[in-house]
Parts: sequence; structure tokens; C-alpha cells
Amino acid sequence: MAAIEQTDTPESQPRKMPRDARRVQLIEATIETIARFGYSRTTMSEVARMAGLSHGLVNFHFQTKENLLSETLLYLSDEYRQNWTGAVDAAGVDAAEQLYAMLAADFRPEICTPGRLAAWCSFWGETSGRPLYQEKCGSNDEQYNDYLETLCRRMNADHGYSVDPTRTARVLRVTTEGVWLDMMTMQSPYEAAEALATLMVCVAAFFPRHFSAEGPLH
Repeated sequence: MAAIEQTDTPESQPRKMPRDARRVQLIEATIETIARFGYSRTTMSEVARMAGLSHGLVNFHFQTKENLLSETLLYLSDEYRQNWTGAVDAAGVDAAEQLYAMLAADFRPEICTPGRLAAWCSFWGETSGRPLYQEKCGSNDEQYNDYLETLCRRMNADHGYSVDPTRTARVLRVTTEGVWLDMMTMQSPYEAAEALATLMVCVAAFFPRHFSAEGPLH
């Protein structure tokens, strides 16, 4: 996703835009603002400047910074859920196919962007953001974790593995999150393809007959 072009001239923006489209525009600007300035230093004025709109328009749509951050987190969470569930739905019926689709979805170019990774890390890392994260994302996280554990359990039942499904799912989840963080903090970050290959080394350690660092074997 390309960064939203900054401008200090609200007049350069379309004067008329559907309400939902304008809210999405402002949320996207908030993501980029959080990525640039961090969670605590994000202000409605900075979001307005990033979007090339007036402060009053941001205030009209969200009223407070807390509402703006809350809606941004909910937007990111829903986007993430739709991304992985859509990938699983499009995969085959085999547990290995669905497992790969679910994990690889985290590294799609529309999801794995510097701005989005930085925004997620900001929400995770800020003490004041944690209750908001739990409130807005807890149910989506639970759905993700439950399905990942189900796939690990199916790998046991369908393909003769004997891993602990709860711990295996947890290792795969925290490895994904760790690779995301690594991509954000390294001086010379690697590409998404290398990040996915790193995760697949972990997957292959649990399910060696079906995966390698290059991806599925079958």
C-alpha cells in the first residue's frame, strides 16, 4: 500500500465524498500517522495533515482521538480477519492446504506493509493501547487461535502427526508475530517472502512430510 500523499491544502481533496469512503480515508491516514509518529504522538491534527483535510472534518467524523484510534484498530482487526478467513475459504479442503493459506495470508502485500506493521506494533506496545486492543480484537484473536489449533489437530488426525495442537498453534502464532516485529526493528529488514520462508522453517519442524522452507511439499 502506497503512503498517503501529504498536503496542507484541503482544497486539493474532493469536496464531496460518501461518508463511509471519507471515514476510510481518515482511518488510512491514521494508520500512516501512527506508523510515522507512534501511538501516543498521533493527534487529530496530524491525521488531518496526513489526509490533506481540515481538523474540523476529522472531528466531525470521529469527535475524539480515542474514537479515531478505536475505529482504526477495529478497521485493522476486521481487515486482518477477512484476509485470513478469505484465504482459508479459497484453499482446498485438506488441513495442510488450509494451514499454509492461513499462515501465508499474513504476508500478502496488502496486509504486510510497513505502515500496517508499525501500526499493529504501536497498538501492541503502548500500555494505554492494550485495553483497547483486548476490547476490540479479543474475539478476532480467539477465532484465529481456535482455527489454527483446529488445523494442527487435523494434521494429527489426517496425516499421522502427534504434535500438541495447542502448543504448536501457539508457537506458529508467536513466530508469525515475531517475524513481523523483526521486519519492523531490523536496520536492514528482509522482504515478506523471506519472512514467510522463516515461518515455514518452523512449520516444517512440526510437519516435515508436508512443508519445507519453500512451502507445501504436496
